[in-house]
Amino acid sequence: MNIFRSLIAKVWQDPNAAEVVKIESGQLYLVRPGNIRSSRECIYNEAIATIRRVPSIDHNFQLVITRVYEEGDQELLEDEDETDEERVFLISQELEFRPGSGEADNQATFLWRDLEGDVDELYEFVMTEEINEPTRAFFETCMYRAMYERKYKMSGDNIRDQDLSEFTWKPPAPKGVRVGKKAPQVASESASPAGSREQSSPSRKVTKSSPKKIKAVPANTATVVEADAQLFVWDIEVDGFVSSHDGLLTAKILESTSNDYNYWIAATDEQEDLVMHKIAADMNPRWSPKTQSLTWNFYVDGAYGSWAFQFNSSDAYEDFKVAFARAAWETLHHTPFNKIKPDEQAYVLSATNEDIEMRDAQNEEEDEEEVVSELDPDEEASEDEEEEEEDTVSPQLQGERNSQLTVGYKGDRSYVVRGNNIGVFSHAGHNQVKYYATISKISTPKGREFKPREVMLHDQDTKMVLMNPTEPNSLYNMDIERGKVVEEWKVHEDVTVDHIAPDNKFAQMTPEQTLVGASHNALFRIDPRISGLKMVDSQYKQYVSKNRFSGVATTSSGKLAVASAKGDIRLFDSIGKNAKTALPPLGDPITGIDVTADGRWIVATTKAYLLLIDTLIGEGRYAGSLGFDRSFPANAKPMPRRLQLRGEHVAYMNQEVNFSPARFNQGEGQVENAIVTSTGQYVVAWDFAKVKKGQVDKYEIKKYEDTVVQDNFKFGDDKEIIVALENNVLAINKKNLKRPTRSSLAGPMTGLHNRSSIVNSPY
Repeated sequence: MNIFRSLIAKVWQDPNAAEVVKIESGQLYLVRPGNIRSSRECIYNEAIATIRRVPSIDHNFQLVITRVYEEGDQELLEDEDETDEERVFLISQELEFRPGSGEADNQATFLWRDLEGDVDELYEFVMTEEINEPTRAFFETCMYRAMYERKYKMSGDNIRDQDLSEFTWKPPAPKGVRVGKKAPQVASESASPAGSREQSSPSRKVTKSSPKKIKAVPANTATVVEADAQLFVWDIEVDGFVSSHDGLLTAKILESTSNDYNYWIAATDEQEDLVMHKIAADMNPRWSPKTQSLTWNFYVDGAYGSWAFQFNSSDAYEDFKVAFARAAWETLHHTPFNKIKPDEQAYVLSATNEDIEMRDAQNEEEDEEEVVSELDPDEEASEDEEEEEEDTVSPQLQGERNSQLTVGYKGDRSYVVRGNNIGVFSHAGHNQVKYYATISKISTPKGREFKPREVMLHDQDTKMVLMNPTEPNSLYNMDIERGKVVEEWKVHEDVTVDHIAPDNKFAQMTPEQTLVGASHNALFRIDPRISGLKMVDSQYKQYVSKNRFSGVATTSSGKLAVASAKGDIRLFDSIGKNAKTALPPLGDPITGIDVTADGRWIVATTKAYLLLIDTLIGEGRYAGSLGFDRSFPANAKPMPRRLQLRGEHVAYMNQEVNFSPARFNQGEGQVENAIVTSTGQYVVAWDFAKVKKGQVDKYEIKKYEDTVVQDNFKFGDDKEIIVALENNVLAINKKNLKRPTRSSLAGPMTGLHNRSSIVNSPY
């Protein structure tokens, strides 16, 4: 480094010079070592790397990677609203900056951590062959000097070479293995610079504590499966999974011998039982074939922790996965798993597979680029937007809370139910909503006030259909212009209306008068123009079994997807017939359902996860048809995909996951490219294009101080999300959602448990 002393002095002398040093040619990549797919993504095909001063802040510098456009590229981007021209990183020791070697011989690279991303994601700048070794070494030395000045807040003019040695990145020791992306990396992988992020500074030491002895295994249990595995636990302080036990131990699933369908996941060694967690619906299990690991959550001593098993062989991983899926299913159904049909067993087990690319993913390049640009997590919310969010508070009613949100199709309005009042909000543009009016004291035509249980816009947004919980056999028609309920529609004397849906996905934009109704075990059409009872008798179908229907969604052509509290999904081409396709339950009750306009994709909401289903029949005589029109072959049912939060993210949130009904963005002629839902204080959006490529954990999050009641996209807009909080209504652009990290998820760290406080809590 000494050979650069005079040169550094020259480039550092002028404090008015914005740029210190530059590498003129290279490529920028995002590296995801633990991802089975897309482990290396090219961000900029041609780029310049620059060390730049932070204006007006002494001793602070930025690493700036600027995209270089090829001839003709700039013209193509002139009409775009947003461009991604540079990435900026504050230079500090936390970047873990270091040199690396490229895929080709004699190819030099620089790597540094993506502090906004997952724990093992790295940026890599690959220099072209024209960049010589002295230039590379000089740039590296300047990086270390920038770190020195930031840390010590003083000039580095008189520093010695050894003063910079503390900033050179050193690979972590193989002991204290950490989980990489999705699951633990094995010890041999953890020493790789791209595969681990243990100890970003000397103060972050990973230590093991000896688990305390615990009470005996629950009485009257038998072992279902056992396998050698390593045990890891998420450490809040270290910001990652760490090994909690030296060497291998025995991972087990235990079952009660009392035939009460109780199961436990356990970790034991020769001396003691280390972990004993009862298998339940809220464990949030995630399976990673890449690392042969299982992660899960469990509530211990007032906090959510996250654990992981990494199995010693692929056979052990598969055996444990099957046993866990069977145990979880039986826990929910209280029925032996082997009593259901073989094709249904295969369907249930297929839901545990992750990172599987879906059939049309190769046709989604353009869609993916659009979603990446729209869900750019690096763009921060502006201060103006934050101020506007606080300015949209509507008049509040003492003791009441917002409970429902419905977004207008034609009138550029959103409606929020609050007790027996409905707040009306206008979409003011620029990601803002403004309080417009209140429809007060909702009541029947006879003057009996009620709090709507469910609402739906109707007839070009001129009407709103209301469900009165005290009159389950009727619907109520409210004239929005008058702000008054004008009609009661008695549907049937004996059949209740538990759920309603439009005749087709965009029926609210038309004068269509009929709508779809569902009771717990029947589907029917409702026509308010009929005198007397409004049910259309010729379009009524009651099913013998106790279906417990929990939601209905329609496609643009009027086909129906019907979910149930038992967890199954039925697909109908029309009302009055049997279902063309019946998908068996995974076990968890479905609380909401949505479908793309063309019927190709379904998203069903459960408490702890979303279920994404491709309805395209892939083989057999009806290959190419949808499950709404033809039945799937018994041996080729669709493979459901779980969309769920990662265990470490739940640990940071430190609250139970309880998703609100998920929705695709929608609009006539618009391609669905995102899915939005919420849980607790968080709005969550998935990148649909990446999900179809098997990247099921590609989601962004925004946290609010208040609980999110419901959210949905503004109609015809795939950027703006309308959010109803318990005491506020606002709009947000998808760009203002962030990738989940410790800073974006967790509040004050009090109440969060580190590893030492949860590893010794086996029950």
